[in-house]
Amino acid sequence: MTSKSDIQGNEMSALAEEFGTPLFLYDADILADTYHGLRDLLPDTADIFYSLKANPNVSVCALLNSFGAGAEVSSYVELVTALRAGVAPEDIIFLGPGKDERELTACVEAGIHAIVCESLDELDQLDALLATAGRDGFPVLLRVNPAFGSKGSGLAMGGKPRQFGIDEAELRDAKHRVAALRNIRVQGVHAYMGTRFLHHEDVVHNTRQILATAEDLAGHLGFPLETVDFGGGLGVAYFDNEEDLDLDALGTGLAEVLAPFSARNPHCRMIMELGRFLTATAGTYIVRARYVKNSMGESFVVADGGTNHHMAAVGVGSFVKRNFPIRHLEDRAAGETRRYSVTGPLCTPNDVLAKKVRLPEVRPGDLLAVERSGAYGPTASPGLFLSHGFPAEVLVHDGRAHLIRERDTTEDLLAKQHLVDFRTPST
Repeated sequence: MTSKSDIQGNEMSALAEEFGTPLFLYDADILADTYHGLRDLLPDTADIFYSLKANPNVSVCALLNSFGAGAEVSSYVELVTALRAGVAPEDIIFLGPGKDERELTACVEAGIHAIVCESLDELDQLDALLATAGRDGFPVLLRVNPAFGSKGSGLAMGGKPRQFGIDEAELRDAKHRVAALRNIRVQGVHAYMGTRFLHHEDVVHNTRQILATAEDLAGHLGFPLETVDFGGGLGVAYFDNEEDLDLDALGTGLAEVLAPFSARNPHCRMIMELGRFLTATAGTYIVRARYVKNSMGESFVVADGGTNHHMAAVGVGSFVKRNFPIRHLEDRAAGETRRYSVTGPLCTPNDVLAKKVRLPEVRPGDLLAVERSGAYGPTASPGLFLSHGFPAEVLVHDGRAHLIRERDTTEDLLAKQHLVDFRTPST
């Protein structure tokens, strides 16, 4: 894993001084290189859709869309974000196991490419909603929970009991129920097997299985196969014992699977949805050391950010705490090193950004950078814990730093609360 202390000629330390800490920095050049590097390896028949859940900032979405990415959204606000970012409705799909009527209605009104339905009851609800609105023929993808299990996933999302999608066996038994839908047009299949795949063989294997399942289900249920979302879940290497995906091998393997499928289904749109892979390496989380202390023989750096902004790096929910790549940003960073546990400001022993990581001497006021932090940062973290609020986010594009999210202020955090005057007797 390579590292540097500047972004397109902007020193990270200078950006931290300008925008304050804690701070998330994103490098547009890395976003571009990551997207185009994968795009150049994939067959033209496969579209890349950006999963906004990884980093839903509207400017990040707009930049990826300018490269050619569509959008996969999973909430009303994500849908609005994608549209405001300039994503064409025909390049948006909406999925999620618990959509409400407002979300379904918004998808219909926007005219997106497809709603991904995750239960038979959702199909019925959408069909009834369309009937009431006097609409018919709205495109739907069936999210299938396949009978086969995934290989190589950091977190399995299919192939076992899950709240996502419709079990393959249940779909096969629902032929007449699907055929009875009057206002929905089933046009394809969606499957997402898991996340953080780091071996190309596993991605290729899962893709082959998904495409075969899609063809079989389309034939069995009697709908045209016009779209297949075969997931993605490509991982990035965070930890010392991990290596990034072999993209050349991935491209070759996927081409061998997608080409014959495309030949059999020349009018079928194929979608690969990616979130973490597109944004993780472009992001850096900057924190400032407030205190350096010793406790029972161990050295601790107490920084101004932690779990509240970057739960993924803290490792909450992980069986074993492993460190994201972290480094010192001060000039003396080449000096003798020692082991520190880098913690945040929260009142919980779980607030540990890095555990016993080797760093040059850290002093109060020093800046530390947690790398590969462009995905599942602020919006996947408890930013309101202890009322610290969310940090600023900055995107560096063409050498210029753009503030793309303002830091929460005290008034921001209190604005939606209402103070009851308990001194006045109730009448």
